[in-house]
Amino acid sequence: MNVAITRAAEGLPRRAFSVDDVRRMIDAGVLREDENFELIGGEVVMMAAKGFAHELVKNALTLAVARSLPATSTFGVENSLQLADDVLVEPDLAVILRAGFKPGPHRFIQPADIQLIMEISATSLSYDRGLKARLYARYGIREFWVIDANERTAWIHTGPSGEGWSSIVERGPNDSLATPALPGFSLRLGDIS
Repeated sequence: MNVAITRAAEGLPRRAFSVDDVRRMIDAGVLREDENFELIGGEVVMMAAKGFAHELVKNALTLAVARSLPATSTFGVENSLQLADDVLVEPDLAVILRAGFKPGPHRFIQPADIQLIMEISATSLSYDRGLKARLYARYGIREFWVIDANERTAWIHTGPSGEGWSSIVERGPNDSLATPALPGFSLRLGDIS
C-alpha cells in the first residue's frame, strides 16, 4: 500500500500532534503500526524503508548487543520510545535499564533509563547526525551512536548538554566500538559482511 506524503509548507502554521493523537490515528486506521514514522516536535515524519546495508549492520549489532547485555539491562530493536508528549522515536537499537522497562499500555520509559541509542543510517545520515542528535541530547540520552551502514563509520556522542554533546568521536571501519553500557562489547564495523 502506497502512502501519500507531502513536504512541509515552510513558514506556515501546521497542526502539532501529540503521542496520544498518533495512537488514536493508529487505532482508527489512519496510520498503520507497520508504517515507518516518528513524531518529532508534534510533526509526523515519514521514514524511508530500510535497505540491505542497514539490515546487515542492524542484525550484526543486535547479536553483539545481546551477547554483551548485563543482567541489569534489556534492549529493544526498533521499539517506539516516547521522550515527551510530542516526541515518539523508533531508534534501531536501544539499551535500557531493566528497572525502567516496565511493559504496559503506553508506558513512558524515562530518558534517564536509556543507556544507549544506536541509529543505523543508509539514507538518513544527515537527519540522524543533525536533528536526531540534537533531540537525544535535549532529552539527556547518555550515549548515542550514529552508524553509517554504507561506509561502516560511527559517530559516538556522549555528554549530552542542551541540544549538543560534550564529545563526538568518529570511529572508522577498523576501529573497535565499545561502550560502558555493555561491558565486554567490542565490534569493528569493517568486520560485518
